[in-house]
Amino acid sequence: MAVSKIYPSAKDALAGLLRDSMLIMSGGFGLCGIPGALIEAIRESGVKNLTVVSNNAGIDGVGLGMLLETRQIRRMISSYVGENATFARQYLAGELEIEFNPQGTLAERIRAGGAGIPAFYTATGAGTTIAEGKETKIFDGKTYVMERGLVADLAIVHAWTSDHEGNLVYRKTARNFNPIMATAAKVTVAEVEQLVENGRIDPDHIVTPGIFVNRIVRLETISKPIEQRTVRKRY
Repeated sequence: MAVSKIYPSAKDALAGLLRDSMLIMSGGFGLCGIPGALIEAIRESGVKNLTVVSNNAGIDGVGLGMLLETRQIRRMISSYVGENATFARQYLAGELEIEFNPQGTLAERIRAGGAGIPAFYTATGAGTTIAEGKETKIFDGKTYVMERGLVADLAIVHAWTSDHEGNLVYRKTARNFNPIMATAAKVTVAEVEQLVENGRIDPDHIVTPGIFVNRIVRLETISKPIEQRTVRKRY
């Protein structure tokens, strides 16, 4: 009999997986497509000294901002963190480490890790502080920087739809860092907005095959906060 991948709550889905000092990939871009319920469950678990790979650090009190407030994150590997005042304070005080990556380089490091590629060369960052301490090589007269692929202990992702095998479909902009992170970890846990029976998803619509997904939790409530609300004046 097949073992079910479905768990009743985010806490249950992460049970036995979390430990201090682990490397976690967290999907999303800004606040779009972030695994908010799983982040909250990590906060409640109390694990600490985490290294988190994420495009950004959420905002104060939302997303990864919750883990910064509780000081559970020791190091971030990110490309943009400008929306989080808590992050800035901790970094400037020397309480938080940050490894900045150009956004495309970060995405490729994750994709490479998922593809089993240990390293690659990119022209991005050559001749800048990004390249300091890294191997460089000249190809066709141009300098390239070697970047290492990333593989996490755990990836947490948010998807729109899943079947019971963990085949995932993402909705529009939420298809950002989630798919590549789902392939680049030893264990992947997905929170999903809707859960359907096997065979209900058109195979052509599947973005992340279920072979990459170990555990699934269907969200009872869905919160989609807006990072920056911009509205025009009424006339």
